[in-house]
Amino acid sequence: MVNFVDRDTTLCISLAARPSNHGVRFHNWLYAELGLNYLYKAVAPTDIVAAVAGIRGLAIRGAGVSMPYKADVIPLIDELDPSAARIQSVNTIVNTDGHLKGYNTDYIAVAHLLQSHQVPRELHVAVRGSGGMANAVVAALADYGMTGTVVARNQVTGNALAARYGWEFSTFVPEDAELLVNVTPLGMYGDAEGEQAFTDEQISRATIVFDVVAYPVETPLIKAATRLGKPTINGGEVVALQAAEQFILYTGIRPTDEQIMAAEEYSQQN
Repeated sequence: MVNFVDRDTTLCISLAARPSNHGVRFHNWLYAELGLNYLYKAVAPTDIVAAVAGIRGLAIRGAGVSMPYKADVIPLIDELDPSAARIQSVNTIVNTDGHLKGYNTDYIAVAHLLQSHQVPRELHVAVRGSGGMANAVVAALADYGMTGTVVARNQVTGNALAARYGWEFSTFVPEDAELLVNVTPLGMYGDAEGEQAFTDEQISRATIVFDVVAYPVETPLIKAATRLGKPTINGGEVVALQAAEQFILYTGIRPTDEQIMAAEEYSQQN
């Protein structure tokens, strides 16, 4: 097990205005578990242009990209994977001999979860939210073959997101919604942690409930859906899968499902 840093250590980083310890713990736990001479460090760049140039100039292998830089990095890199080109949003940069390629592992993770949970494509979807993550979620749903409604208070961003994928827009949840997806901060630790993104009545009419919020994993929405006997997909699954996809891109190694979940459990610790 590697527990030191030397001149041969491969460096990976994350770029975020407000860095968290999730990626640091997740990636470094797996590096140690698999005996890889890698190190992952979160940074808050003061200059995103210089930061991306540093990835190239310092031979940094990879970088996670968080808000507000997911679109800003696009003109600074060399190539977009289809996952990022589809939504014009990058959350992962991979450096191969100075060639920087952008990916969006949020999109990849959601697409994988729809497949692994065998979500029926004919379900009508209601996605609550219209921000950057909602863009990745709706794109993955649309590419999976689903149609639905973007539900948002912001009519400008909500309308634009719905139009981008040929969906409907509404300020309220349609009664025929069978897959409910929350991509807002409702239920997240902080001011909104007690709020349930969909009502019990809406959940009762639904077939599946999907909450992208990962902190905590058991949000009020997930708890309500479980109480009402509805299958769920939770944010812990999303964040673990997207981080695992980053890990694979950086190292070329695919951890086992058990290792991924163990790394995610470690990363969730305070």
